Amino acid sequence: MAAPTTTHRPGRAIALKTGAVFLFMVMAALIKAASDAVPPGQAVFFRSLFAMPIIMAWLWQSGHLHDGLKAHNIMGHVWRGLIGTSAMGLTFAGLALLPLPEVTAIGYATPMFTVIFAAALLGERIRLFRLSAVALGLVGVMIVLAPRLSLDQTYTDTATLGALMVLMASILRALVQIHVRRLVQTESTSAIVFYFSLTATVVSLLTLPLGLALPHASLTWTAPGLNIIGLIVCAGLIGGVAQIMVTSSYRFGTASMLAPFDYSSMIFATLIGWVIFSEVPTPTILIGAALVIAGGVLIIWRERQLGLDRSKSKPSVAPSGSPN
Repeated sequence: MAAPTTTHRPGRAIALKTGAVFLFMVMAALIKAASDAVPPGQAVFFRSLFAMPIIMAWLWQSGHLHDGLKAHNIMGHVWRGLIGTSAMGLTFAGLALLPLPEVTAIGYATPMFTVIFAAALLGERIRLFRLSAVALGLVGVMIVLAPRLSLDQTYTDTATLGALMVLMASILRALVQIHVRRLVQTESTSAIVFYFSLTATVVSLLTLPLGLALPHASLTWTAPGLNIIGLIVCAGLIGGVAQIMVTSSYRFGTASMLAPFDYSSMIFATLIGWVIFSEVPTPTILIGAALVIAGGVLIIWRERQLGLDRSKSKPSVAPSGSPN
């Protein structure tokens, strides 16, 4: 499983990757539908807990259960889990306050921040082309955020808070990708996938006493009805299946070939948001998202030209525009 590609089957790879992106959007919609009844910490707990049986069964079936349970860098997994869980919690909180397409568009900022952090923390050289692509993407992000940060009375303070939460989640996901690039030097992909789910389950459970200490805050865990429980349990199961599909896709195709399909999430987010939540993306969101996608595709193309190997870290993270 350490090798990103075992057989070059581009059709199967693209189908798995696109299917995974779609399932991540379905998972996000389920979390959003349950957001009025459960706080973000509780949603993260259910999403992580019920993904674990799916991941364990997959590791056993593929013969990598031993690799998945073997960890050489325990603290590396802990830090990956802490940062990734925080990003997931902020994204889930943002889903409660913003339309699904808007959350997806802001999430596309992750590759831009990844390039910046790679230069600052890993010492990678950024030349004018990639720097221009990052600037283009960040302009798109600012276009999406601009209405939320303006003084226009039609936008609420909660929506502004939601936009800032999702932006912070994008920054944290970029840090996760930088951390995973280091982690894969000693850890298998299966171990990174398994220990993230385990850490996220434990960390999110710690929000239970925090909610009890602050009973009037939105952190307080609830006892939701069976319909809400069904939504968040399904979100966990679907998230686990999506994680397996996105990981498996890299066994049949290269990371540079599959990375652009992350942006299909905007199509799925728009359709799901329109059909389920009656959310229609504004022209501002569409224009900003188009610029961010253009910047991201240019970065992917340039990194492929430079021969930068991103394939090892990709299987352990969700699509950049998707919740973890």
